[in-house]
Amino acid sequence: MNRIRKMFTSAEGAAGLMSDAEPDQPRAIEAAPVMVRRLQMGRASHVGRVRAHNEDALLTIESQFDGDDSLAPFGVYIVADGMGGHRAGEVASSLAVRVVASQLMRDVYTPHILKTVPTSDQVPLTTALETAVEAANQAVHAQVPGSGTTLTCALIIDARAYLAHVGDSRAYLYYNQQLKQVTKDHSYVDKLVELGQITLEAAAVHPQRNVLYRAVGQGEQLEIDLHLIDLPVGARLLLCCDGLWGMLPDPIIQAILASAQTPQDACTELIAAANEAGGRDNITAIIIERSEH
Repeated sequence: MNRIRKMFTSAEGAAGLMSDAEPDQPRAIEAAPVMVRRLQMGRASHVGRVRAHNEDALLTIESQFDGDDSLAPFGVYIVADGMGGHRAGEVASSLAVRVVASQLMRDVYTPHILKTVPTSDQVPLTTALETAVEAANQAVHAQVPGSGTTLTCALIIDARAYLAHVGDSRAYLYYNQQLKQVTKDHSYVDKLVELGQITLEAAAVHPQRNVLYRAVGQGEQLEIDLHLIDLPVGARLLLCCDGLWGMLPDPIIQAILASAQTPQDACTELIAAANEAGGRDNITAIIIERSEH
């Protein structure tokens, strides 16, 4: 717990050191600096302290092109948490992220980088996301029967993130010292909380808190949650499995996102904190930060 206390202390101290003041710039001597749009990313996955093997999967693809200002930074980021005995879970999660990524590269990235498809003929990004996750659902259902996986995917183009979500992995947005959970868990206890039948405190210790009513690969038809969010400069988008958020309360996650210097530092610290808290499940995190340098 000393580690966690230090995180809160460092986060509060960092907030006190921030300043909007900038030194005066000489005029007519130096050209104004060119602001280059960037996506910075960190990623980490760990088996935890209890499980024998890791059933999580993560996949990241980034494209940042400096030779053409009209090509905005592009990224695909996917977290999946497999389920099903005898290693079927890790097969399901791996298959799902690979299918989603391949579909998005074909339907979104190739037209984006080659500029071969007129804007009016391009597939809407939400449609492309739905199609990709539906393809993953069919693949897992057919090739790994009896298994399933959560899946949370972010497709980011410049300042916008398009999210597709199934299960109880999560997406959080940290910005302006505030942490917001973007996605909704498709779990049995979350539905009970939504209906007002149990409290959040009761849900945290409920014996069926890990039971999902919606997952990739568990049926031929799948309802997919879609979200569109803006990514201001300095915002951090966290994708993670329940092995992370189930071990760490939101204030701890927020403190680490606030204090870590880089997205990779934040991922490393989150994994370490979840293990320190017990590490009862596999732990996976991806963090994407939008910057102008």
